[in-house]
Amino acid sequence: MADKWKHTALLVIDMQNDFIQEGSVLKVNGGNAIVPNVLKAVEVARQRGILIVWVVREHDSQGRDVELFRRHLYCLGKIGPTVKGSVGAELVDGLVIKEGDYKVVKTRFSAFFSTHLHSFLKGAGVHNLAIIGG
Repeated sequence: MADKWKHTALLVIDMQNDFIQEGSVLKVNGGNAIVPNVLKAVEVARQRGILIVWVVREHDSQGRDVELFRRHLYCLGKIGPTVKGSVGAELVDGLVIKEGDYKVVKTRFSAFFSTHLHSFLKGAGVHNLAIIGG
């Protein structure tokens, strides 16, 4: 059955604590409500042998790779949103990157802008995308 899905990938985008948790400056309204559906989609993808690609934001602790209009969130002594290694940058509870999955780190809104996602998908023979998340 996995052969049927070998040209398909599930992109799971921005399912990180800083986009979901209450009180975060980057909280996406309604983000918490989609978590159960994302969990289910990942489970189904795994059962079918679909490649899972996790698209996450991870930033430098000083915000040097952040859009100019967000740099004020990365002041000295304060951990900004989705700083690499922070709790805010971690995937929400229940979502886990497993062996065989792939992770793409982005520093902008788009998963395709200034990332290697397109070349990775092409190299992996992916022609079909299912996209879920923020």
